[in-house]
Amino acid sequence: MMSSSEFDPTTHPHRRYNPLTDEYVLVSPHRTKRPWLGQTEAPQTENLPEYDPKCYLCPGNSRTGGDNNGPYDGTLVFPNDFPALLAPPGPPAPQAPHPLLQTQPVEGKCDVLIFHPRHDLTLARLKSSEIVPIIKEWQAIYQRRGTEDGIKYVQIFENKGAMMGCSNPHPHGQVWSVSEVPGIPAKEMALMRQYAFQPQQSPSYAPRGPGDRPCMLCEYAHFEVGVPESEGRVVLKNDHWVALVPWWAIWPFEILLLPYKRHIPSLAELTEEEVQTFASILSSLTIKYDNLFKTSFAYSMGIHQRPVPIKTQQGSEESLEVEENIAHLHLHFTPPLLRSATVRKFLVG
Repeated sequence: MMSSSEFDPTTHPHRRYNPLTDEYVLVSPHRTKRPWLGQTEAPQTENLPEYDPKCYLCPGNSRTGGDNNGPYDGTLVFPNDFPALLAPPGPPAPQAPHPLLQTQPVEGKCDVLIFHPRHDLTLARLKSSEIVPIIKEWQAIYQRRGTEDGIKYVQIFENKGAMMGCSNPHPHGQVWSVSEVPGIPAKEMALMRQYAFQPQQSPSYAPRGPGDRPCMLCEYAHFEVGVPESEGRVVLKNDHWVALVPWWAIWPFEILLLPYKRHIPSLAELTEEEVQTFASILSSLTIKYDNLFKTSFAYSMGIHQRPVPIKTQQGSEESLEVEENIAHLHLHFTPPLLRSATVRKFLVG
């Protein structure tokens, strides 16, 4: 029997609060000791060639739609041949057959960003200097798509590995520019705004957000980097960025990656030095992932930031600054693996 007199978070079941989603996650640390006879996945040990003549993302190859990639030697961006969104104008939604069965049209554009000409080089195998152009391309797409009429959110992400549903092993990411802000980023923004306008906050030396108001993620990162290394959740840290396992993590190897020295609303505000250190920590983090189980580690990565670049509006300067810049740039890494390269975690309920 476990004693109920002294609570031990490494032993006793409990739930933890996620301030980004206003939800709780159940933590059952004692269950890691249970034996596993359930589903296993085949280890991802395939050795990929530098060039695959059948790959529709390799240089000089033709894609399914007929376009040719050409002999590119860096990153390459092109409209997705099978986009999840269609460009406007689209037809209006039909009348709802019942108030509970609402339909709302969503429009936008989808881009594919190839990271490198080599078919076999994931982020973990690229040099930091080779990741910098990827970040620069993220910045360029965010600026370009985010200023187009009707676009309210630029969603930048990478699904790595067949286990995550990736349809091609050639390292690449995607950008969906959407006519509506997706649910999770919208909820994060609302809760960060609520946090910034709370009347009372504990004194802190954390960086401040717009209007000298508190920033939820600046506060959280400031706390985590101050915890002694032997007790904390920080996995990696450099001069500008920290990668940590969030207090409210759902996935076993989940990572929250964010700048901790100052409030940064989006990729557009990064200095050249912050871009360089961003590339460095992305390299180190993905290498750590691969080294965990000696496999090309599957994950889903999403960049959350200010929905689109700042647009000129009418209103008070202070209120606009707070409203536009309330977001704090951060990345979510959610790998599916549980305890080995072959055991995957599933959510329930």
